[in-house]
Amino acid sequence: MPAQDPRWDPEMLAFQAMMEARAADQPPILLVPPLDAARAQTDALNTPLTEGGPVMAESADRWLPVRGRRLLCRLHRPQAGAGPLPVLVYIHGGGWVWNSIDTHDRLMREYANRAGCAVLGPDYALSPEAPFPQALEECAAVLRWVATQGAAWGLDPSRIVLGGDSAGANLAMGVALLLRQTDPALKLRGLLLNYGVFDADFATPSYAEFADGYFLTREKMRFYWDCYAPRPADRLNPLASPLRGDLTGLPPCLLHIAELDVLAAENRAMGDKLRAAGVAVEQAVFPGTAHGFLRSMNHVAAARSAVEQAGAWLGRVLG
Repeated sequence: MPAQDPRWDPEMLAFQAMMEARAADQPPILLVPPLDAARAQTDALNTPLTEGGPVMAESADRWLPVRGRRLLCRLHRPQAGAGPLPVLVYIHGGGWVWNSIDTHDRLMREYANRAGCAVLGPDYALSPEAPFPQALEECAAVLRWVATQGAAWGLDPSRIVLGGDSAGANLAMGVALLLRQTDPALKLRGLLLNYGVFDADFATPSYAEFADGYFLTREKMRFYWDCYAPRPADRLNPLASPLRGDLTGLPPCLLHIAELDVLAAENRAMGDKLRAAGVAVEQAVFPGTAHGFLRSMNHVAAARSAVEQAGAWLGRVLG
């Protein structure tokens, strides 16, 4: 049940209760590998939330040769016949463990429509089958392809923003740090970071305050980290825990934070550290919302407001 908390946004609380009621009609999602059945249940709960939203001039699933395999990517273009479009490469969340370009399709279309840009979503390999750094390296390879060959898909390689939510925001930050080292000529226009996972630290004030009853629990986060970075040493690597890294030289960032989220403290810390490193940061906390609130666009006004703000920011940084 949702925690008793007067800070809840009423629409967020109703959405939370609705999703818990829907989940109660299914077998419990067990945080135990193998995860095929749990992933199917998670998709069944989340995919219906993508209904509605803007219709694209083009929505296509395409394949890229990435690190010895064919990686599925979804491309949304809001305009037909337009010249090379700026592009948001958007990495979906889901604890590195589940979700897909299907569960995040509505969000990607919304960003494309509001910013007038193309959006490309990589369906990266999930953990624990593909632990750190495979997803990170796959997403980095997609960025390199867009920067060198994206014109073949009508994308402008000089105007790229990288973004994601939750574990996707973690991967976006990790990719930005990696490319700063390996591909210094690849200049991103910005980073769109929605309630990201930025450190493997379960002792923050928000982990204590929102440990249970706010959708994302401390128990779930421990499981996700155990799947993604099972070796403790990897969790000290800034490419996995970017809050531990040197953030100088990163592009402008938009940081959206859910108030009632176990990750709220590390998101605020990320904003502080980015600003201390001289990075331009726009930051907003959405009162009364829980982790993952962007999936509730059909139900919660705060989610629609966040998408509208991000669309305006994308339009500015992409030019």
